[in-house]
Amino acid sequence: MIKFLQTPTKAKKFVLGGLLVVVAVMMVITLIPGIFDSLTNTAGRGVYARVGGHDVTTADVDRSAQQIARQQRVPPEFVAMIIRPQAASQLVTKYALIAEAHRMHLQVTDEEVRNFLRQGQFGEMFFPKGEFVGQAKYEDLVQQYFSMGTSQFEDLVKEQLLISKLIAIVQGNITVPESEVKADYLKQNLKVKFTYAVLTNEDMMKQVKVTDTELRAFYDKHKQEYVNSIPEKRKARYIAISSSNVPGVSVSDDEIRQYYNQHADQYKVPERVHVRHILVKTPPPGADGKVDQKSLDSAKAKAEDLLKQIQNGGNFEELAKKNSDDPGSATKGGELPAFQHGAMVPEFEQAAFALQTKGQLSGLVKSQYGYHIIQLIDKQTAHTKSLEEVKSDILPVLKQQKETKAADELARTLEAQAKAQGLDKAAAARNLQVQTSDYFSNTDSIPGIGPAPDFMQAAFSAKPKSPPQLARTPNGYAVFEILDSQPAKTPSFEEARHRVENEFRSEQAQSMLDRKVQELSERAKVLHDLKKAASEQGAQLKTSDFVTQQSQVPEIGSMNGAASVAFSLGKNQISGPINTGRNGVVLQVLDIQEPSAEEFAKNKDVARERTLEQKRGQTFQLFASNLIQTMEKDGRIKYNKEEQQQSGRLPAGS
Repeated sequence: MIKFLQTPTKAKKFVLGGLLVVVAVMMVITLIPGIFDSLTNTAGRGVYARVGGHDVTTADVDRSAQQIARQQRVPPEFVAMIIRPQAASQLVTKYALIAEAHRMHLQVTDEEVRNFLRQGQFGEMFFPKGEFVGQAKYEDLVQQYFSMGTSQFEDLVKEQLLISKLIAIVQGNITVPESEVKADYLKQNLKVKFTYAVLTNEDMMKQVKVTDTELRAFYDKHKQEYVNSIPEKRKARYIAISSSNVPGVSVSDDEIRQYYNQHADQYKVPERVHVRHILVKTPPPGADGKVDQKSLDSAKAKAEDLLKQIQNGGNFEELAKKNSDDPGSATKGGELPAFQHGAMVPEFEQAAFALQTKGQLSGLVKSQYGYHIIQLIDKQTAHTKSLEEVKSDILPVLKQQKETKAADELARTLEAQAKAQGLDKAAAARNLQVQTSDYFSNTDSIPGIGPAPDFMQAAFSAKPKSPPQLARTPNGYAVFEILDSQPAKTPSFEEARHRVENEFRSEQAQSMLDRKVQELSERAKVLHDLKKAASEQGAQLKTSDFVTQQSQVPEIGSMNGAASVAFSLGKNQISGPINTGRNGVVLQVLDIQEPSAEEFAKNKDVARERTLEQKRGQTFQLFASNLIQTMEKDGRIKYNKEEQQQSGRLPAGS
C-alpha cells in the first residue's frame, strides 16, 4: 500500500471513500422507471440479470435490498415486493453505466484514485495529517465501516469513480437561459392559500363489508400474484459469537502509552481563534468590471462609524445584530465558530490571528466581501494533548481491537472444532449455547444474530445437513449448520386469507374513496361552494397557510405531488379530486402571492444553479433510461425470469 502511494507509476488498485459518488448515482438510478418491463429468460441459475457481460446475482440483489431496508428502516414484510425491485434496478443500472463507460474508453487512473483518496473526510480517516494510517489499520477500518475486504471495497469505489466520469460527460455542456431560470423561480416561490376538504381511506375502510364469497373470488382473480409468495425457508442450529463471548479483555497502561506514542499526530491541536465580527458589505463590480466608488465610500464610512462606536464603549454584540451584513452571525451578535488556519479568506484570517488578548479589536479589515470589524473572544495556542487527557479515548479503541481479534480467533477455532466434533461439543468446550431457529426466510431477523445479509447468503447457499460453517454477522460471527429447507410455495386460500382480506379491503376502500372524492369535486363546482359540498359529503374542511411547492400540509403531505395543481389554479377556483395516498382531497384557492422582481433579482444566482442542477439530473436520468432500453433491445442486458418469480417479483407464466 505504501509503495503504491510513493510510486505514482506503479499500477495498484486502492480507493476509498467513494460513498458520496455511490449515493449521488443511486439517487439518479431510483428515478428511472420501467427498467424491468422487458424480460427474457436467458441468464443462468442464481443470476438475476446479465448486464454487459457482468452477472448480477440473486445474492447481490438480496444483499443490496437488506442494506436499503436497514438504512430506510423498512419493515421486513415490504422488502420482497418493494425494496428488492428497487435494489435490482439500482444494480442493473450501475453495471449498464459501467459498460457504457468502458465502451467510451473511459478509465480511472491510479493517480486520480490517489488524489480522491486524500480528499475530504476520507482523507482525514485514512490519511490524518497527510500520513497513511498503515495497511493493517486500513484493512480494519474498511471492515469496520463497510463490512467487506479491501479488494472488494477498492473495486467497488473505482467503479463509482468511473461512473462519475460518465456523468460529467453527459452533463458537461448543459446551460439554461435566464427565461427558464425565472420561470422556475416563479414556480418554486409562488405561494397559495386554500381551503380543502378531506375524505380519508381509514373512514372508507370502516364502510367496507366483507363476505367469504367475495374473498374467495378475489383470491381466484389475483391467484397469480400469490404464486410462490411464501418464500423458501430454512431451519438452522448455530452458535452466535460476538465480543461479549470473549473472556474479559484487559488493556495495560503500557499498551495505552504505546498507542499514544504511535498516534501522537492525532492528538495535536492546531492554533485556533474564536472571534465575533461585523461585516459591512461592499458593492460587487458592475458589467464593466468596475465598482461604484460612491457606494464603496459609503460602506467604508459606515464601517468606520461602527468601529468608533465600539471603541467609545458601544456594545459590539448589539451593534452586530443591528448592522452586520453577515446573516449567519448577525443574530448571534457577530459570533463565529472557533476556526484554525486556512478556514477563512486570507485578510480576515491574518487579522484574527494577530489579535492577542480577549476583547481586543482589529481595525477595519478589507476582504472580497467588504469591511470587517473583528473582536477576539478567545485564543488557543497549538499544542499536543497529554496522555492523561486522551487516555479515556484510547482505552475503548484498544479494548475493541482486542475483543474483535479474540472473537475472530474464537470463531475460526469453533468452526474447526464444530466440523470435527459437531456444534454441541464445540459450544460446550467454550461454555457457549447452541440455538435452534424456527424456519426463516432470507429477509427475517434471527434471535441472537439480527438482520444479517452475509449470514443469510451463506445459510441459503449451504446444503441441509452439510458440515458446520462460519458466516459473518453484524455483531461478529455465527457457526451454523442447516437442518432443513422448505421450498417457496403458493399459499392456499386459507393460508393467504389474512393477506387476501387486507388487499380486498384496501381495493374496495380505494375505489370508494375515488368515487366519493370525484362526487365531492363535482358537487363543489356545481354549488361554487366547497364548504357546503364538504358538509353534504361528511368531509373535514380545513384551511392552509400560505404555502409553496416545498411545503407540507396536514392530511395532504408534500405540495409538490398531486396537490401541486393548487399552483395552477386561479383565485376561488376548485380543484378536481386529489389522491394523496391515504386521503382524498378537493381544494379551493383563497389567495395567491407571486414573488416580486426584486426578490428574483436578489436570488437569481441561487435560482440559476438550482435550475441547472435540475436540468442536469433530468438529462442524466433520460440518458440512463435510454441506455437501459438500448441494451435490452440489443441483448446486452438479459434477465432471468425464473429467479424473479422465485423472489416474488413476477407471477408465474407472465
